[in-house]
Amino acid sequence: MGTFLGHLVPGLALALLGFWHTISTIRANYQNGSTKFRSRFWYPFKSPLIPILQHLDLILVLSFSIFCIVIQFIDFPSLHFSFKLHNIEHATMFLNLTVFACFTLLAEISNLPEILHGILGILATSTFGQELFLLHYHSTDHVGLEGHYHWLLQLVVCISLMSTLVVTCFPSCFPAALLLSISVVFQGCWFMNMGFNLWFQHFVPRGCVTQSSEAVMCQTDEADLRARAMANLQFSWILAAILIIVAGISVIFARNRADRTLLSKYEQLQSRGRDIPVIINCLK
Repeated sequence: MGTFLGHLVPGLALALLGFWHTISTIRANYQNGSTKFRSRFWYPFKSPLIPILQHLDLILVLSFSIFCIVIQFIDFPSLHFSFKLHNIEHATMFLNLTVFACFTLLAEISNLPEILHGILGILATSTFGQELFLLHYHSTDHVGLEGHYHWLLQLVVCISLMSTLVVTCFPSCFPAALLLSISVVFQGCWFMNMGFNLWFQHFVPRGCVTQSSEAVMCQTDEADLRARAMANLQFSWILAAILIIVAGISVIFARNRADRTLLSKYEQLQSRGRDIPVIINCLK
């Protein structure tokens, strides 16, 4: 993962997965109502033409996790297997995600998702917990600007971990479910941002250079402080952009629900209006 593509590809996959869960969570809340809402750790892809695509979410997560594990042990461009310690740590993050996706898929095929909700929650919590643990005690011992980017990433993963715990204990809590989805989007976007700012030469902060075997090294303390400040601003800007998009999606679904509610009330009034003459005739 210590490359531009190593951050861009997983980040894009996480961001797309998070946006799918965010839209599905908001839709479920406004369609079912806050009293009937129940969170999920995955959402089916409903296709009337191809029913097998219902489990597309889990299948893609499982396939991508296995693919990332294999890629971690292939050394490019020589294309031979390399079992370096930091690659094993990266593969272990995807290993926990593989276990979660595999068990969740088996639970869905066996029609036991409601009974096994607590177990699925524990596995999801373990995935984020292991990610946070391995990021914090990374063998490469990230320092400097790269270490600051990883420290900010740990904040996002910590939010994912806590929100997963709340969703596991309180499945009907919509804010926790939405926060979990948003944090996954944030993780993906931050991964991509790290790839551009640490490994893409044109986006490297001013006063810093890209080393051949490492990420970014700042030449002066002033450049290092400026780069860290820019990282903090990027963190806030990305979060603001995600929240604006989520708020817009929420407004769209809320407006649709309000329109359906008004239409239902109007139909009820029309029905009552038609019944009044009948009641009057009966009284006469």
